Amino acid sequence: MELLTDPQAWIAFATLTLLELVLGIDNIIFISILVDKLPPTQQEVARRIGLFMAMFMRIGLLLVLSWIVGLVEPLFTVMGQSISGRDIILILGGLFLIWKSTGEIHQSLEGEEDALNSSVKATLTRVVLQIMVIDLVFSLDSIITAVGMVDEVAIMIAAVVASVGLMMLFANAIGQFVSRHPSIKMLALTFLVVVGVVLVAEGFGHHVPKGYIYFAMAFSLMVELLNIRFRKRASNVVRLHPNHIPGK
Repeated sequence: MELLTDPQAWIAFATLTLLELVLGIDNIIFISILVDKLPPTQQEVARRIGLFMAMFMRIGLLLVLSWIVGLVEPLFTVMGQSISGRDIILILGGLFLIWKSTGEIHQSLEGEEDALNSSVKATLTRVVLQIMVIDLVFSLDSIITAVGMVDEVAIMIAAVVASVGLMMLFANAIGQFVSRHPSIKMLALTFLVVVGVVLVAEGFGHHVPKGYIYFAMAFSLMVELLNIRFRKRASNVVRLHPNHIPGK
């Protein structure tokens, strides 16, 4: 009850919820691209399963904070760089994200035939398993950020639940928008490759400020939205036929 009447707790909750939403954008985009390969009747189910898994995984990690702290301890050294359990998860997750995003870009460029073969191979179980793998990476990154900002586990759990609830409200609209606009999907895939490279770099001890990445994403998205609006307006312009003189 003390937390409910503490203004500092509410400020921490609002700040952490907003941060979790920002950190969850990558996750929403990745889930949207994966479920787009499924039949329409299974897409919403896979999307909700993916977001629920992200929420439960983050809450589970919050309840084993001592294990997370232990992940930071060095396990071995490679070329003078100490590698911890967290680093291994980040490196493997980054490589998986690079591999999956690059494969999606390749399939998008191959055309309808390759996309059809890919959609035949995609199953609900396989998509959910891929979502769980990347959920683990994004959840670990998110929880480590939360631990550094807030001391109360209850505030962390409340912020995670609130942020995932907001993600569920917007995930379907984001997924449909990405699916309708191939240029936005390609832009999202290229930034997922960048995020994968950043995860691998952080796994090897090279920290890249997330602010630069998210600013570049927001700026590129804004430019592409302006391009989409311009193309839509240009296609609606009435074009007059030139004067035609009979016999010429």
